[in-house]
Amino acid sequence: MANYLLAYHGGGMPETPEQQAEVMAAWEAWYGTLGASIVDGGAPTMPTTTVAADGSTSATANPVSGYTIVSADSLDDALAQAAGCPIRDAGGSIEVGELMPM
Repeated sequence: MANYLLAYHGGGMPETPEQQAEVMAAWEAWYGTLGASIVDGGAPTMPTTTVAADGSTSATANPVSGYTIVSADSLDDALAQAAGCPIRDAGGSIEVGELMPM
């Protein structure tokens, strides 16, 4: 088993309390399907800034909007876990990468 980072990009914030409740329920249901594979439930992020090699900063073009860490048998298994993520319903995407043990 290895750990995989699910990095969320994009998506949008629901505008009404009803939409917020619906989105939260979708995330809770998806987390329920992940079960014991969740290593770190993660968190959403605030707006991000990129620091370039020369030290200059700029708003990030494709910002990370949150993350989760899961354990999986393979990249394909981690991708299958990511497939049901509600961020996709909000127009966002998920980047999946194996974490290197250190």
